[in-house]
Amino acid sequence: MAGRFSTLWGKLKKPSARYSLIGLLMTGFVAGILFWGGFNTGMEATNTMDFCISCHEMHDNVYQEYKKTIHYTNRTGIRAVCSDCHVPKDWSHKVIRKIQASREVWGKLTGTIDTPEKFEAKRLVLAEREWARMKSVDSRECRNCHSFEGMDTEKQKMRGAKMHKIAQEEKQTCIDCHKGIAHTKPKGMKEDADEDL
Repeated sequence: MAGRFSTLWGKLKKPSARYSLIGLLMTGFVAGILFWGGFNTGMEATNTMDFCISCHEMHDNVYQEYKKTIHYTNRTGIRAVCSDCHVPKDWSHKVIRKIQASREVWGKLTGTIDTPEKFEAKRLVLAEREWARMKSVDSRECRNCHSFEGMDTEKQKMRGAKMHKIAQEEKQTCIDCHKGIAHTKPKGMKEDADEDL
């Protein structure tokens, strides 16, 4: 085995008799651009709403809930899609999130969430995992659209303004209070549902 590896390594180190160094570098450069473009295009294709709801677990469950929220229909016509809330914008965190999301694909393939009943049975575990992720990154995806600095608390209802002030003082993050903002809260949550906004 070691002999084969050293032979292969020797061939890779040896200069090419057929092609010029510039030709090899240009070929590698073009291949790199094509690979990067294809990879990035694939990454962006998996961030679309159509892709996210293409499996019935999402379409029949969380998508139907989301369609009833302000993130789907509102007075301004601005719509947050799945990736706006669940996928970071910057490239390195996006790749990490895509790798983490393969867990849901595994759940689909193994059939652990392939019926409404099975999905509902796993809803709390799935939600707690996502809430923990959002808390660990200080609700980074929420802050793409919402920030304490951008809030005009004078235009908020009294309770919302009060809670946002407390959240700022106590260094809380969006998901600490807004767990039911786009999806139905799971049964068996530890917090009292009345405490959430």
